[in-house]
Amino acid sequence: MYIHCTDKELLIFNKIAHAAAILNMPCYVIGGFVRDTIIGRETKDMDIVCVGDGIMLANAVANQFNPKPMVNFFKNFGTAQIKTADVEIEFVGARKESYNYDSRKPTVEAGTLKDDQDRRDFTINALAISLNKDDYGELVDPFNGIGDIEKKIIKTPLQPAQTFSDDPLRMMRAIRFAAQLNFVIEEKTFAAISENKERIKIISGERIASELNKILLSKKPSIGFDLLYKSGLLKIIFPQMVDLAGAEYIDGKGHKDNFYHTLQVVDNIAEHTDDLWLRWAAVLHDIAKPVTKKFEDGHGWTFHGHEAVGGRMVPTIFSKLKLPQNEKMKFVRKLVELHLRPISLTKENITDSAIRRLLFDAGEDFDALMTLCNADITSKNKQKVKRFLENFEMVRQRCAEVEASDQLRNWQPPITGELIMQTFKLPPGRLVGDLKNAIREAILEGEIPNEYDAAFAFLIKKAAGMGILNNQ
Repeated sequence: MYIHCTDKELLIFNKIAHAAAILNMPCYVIGGFVRDTIIGRETKDMDIVCVGDGIMLANAVANQFNPKPMVNFFKNFGTAQIKTADVEIEFVGARKESYNYDSRKPTVEAGTLKDDQDRRDFTINALAISLNKDDYGELVDPFNGIGDIEKKIIKTPLQPAQTFSDDPLRMMRAIRFAAQLNFVIEEKTFAAISENKERIKIISGERIASELNKILLSKKPSIGFDLLYKSGLLKIIFPQMVDLAGAEYIDGKGHKDNFYHTLQVVDNIAEHTDDLWLRWAAVLHDIAKPVTKKFEDGHGWTFHGHEAVGGRMVPTIFSKLKLPQNEKMKFVRKLVELHLRPISLTKENITDSAIRRLLFDAGEDFDALMTLCNADITSKNKQKVKRFLENFEMVRQRCAEVEASDQLRNWQPPITGELIMQTFKLPPGRLVGDLKNAIREAILEGEIPNEYDAAFAFLIKKAAGMGILNNQ
């Protein structure tokens, strides 16, 4: 076989070949599995194209396994899927497609292997390996996809303008593959992306979000975001991020390009975490700088309050990008709102009170916040970065010391609202909230330790001072 496969994969191919031979149905493994196996990239998906009925072939292949896996099929699309312990296999009949201008849903009819390869998005995804007796294991490569893999080039099999106009999502897929594989998009192909960028508007937000997430989860996300920016796609799908680009100068004083700063932060954080939502926090941490930017005489450029304004922007951006409006969004918003706090502590004499408030506000997301802040330390001056990182490490150590004694990261108030109401025979209301807040502030300021007896004694004293009668 042209590609190097594991024994388990070869066993699966033999089962598929046997079933196809019985049905007298030519079949091939095609696309991503072939590409990734050649590159040496792990893959758990296998696409099989046959010149015939893909659903029929899937059922015949399933019969080769013991126990027999379930066949999930989609009659309208002529596709079927089976899952084994090691791989997910999708079957489809070879087809050719034609498109209407206002839709990416093609008119499909049965076709040959050549028809199927012609309709593929990129040459590196049009590679096929025969599973037929007469030429088993031979590579079918009509567009020199092997050469493009060797050159690390992404280009379309046919004219790129037609490829992208037919299915505009392919523009984002080209950029996603460039980011994931660290390939270069061929000049003619990239030019066609720029020329057809407006076509992206017919793609659903959900599909765009899926591609954005895959770009963001790549090893070096800046590759993908920079290509989205330079192609003009980013301006259409995520204009707030484009607004970060560029530096402005007045009286010789300028600010850094916050778009490329953001890309550096995202790359920095990608070295330490695969958490998609922590990476989104990196993307959005400075998102409000354009709307808070102000030039102050004698001082220069300021972005006062951009963390709070940015936090308020997060739900709207998530909604627009069809990202979840749940705890994931709240996590990103929280980190955007807090991202200046740990860094600001490196610039002043750190009080235990400031540390307690940071621990309290960050809670269980403290480690994620510190990872983001560490990634946010960027400068062309290596000595400056080194100094900031050293100061930041001191903040980490102080936080660890205070947390060890005060245990505020997952803080639960030692005195509950229910206990306050029982103790003073109070109904729910402002007084109960005021007493709870007073206890919290006393703990955060270090007036009392974070424990029940001290907090209860403080409560009694505070209530007396507020004129609240003890009606026990």
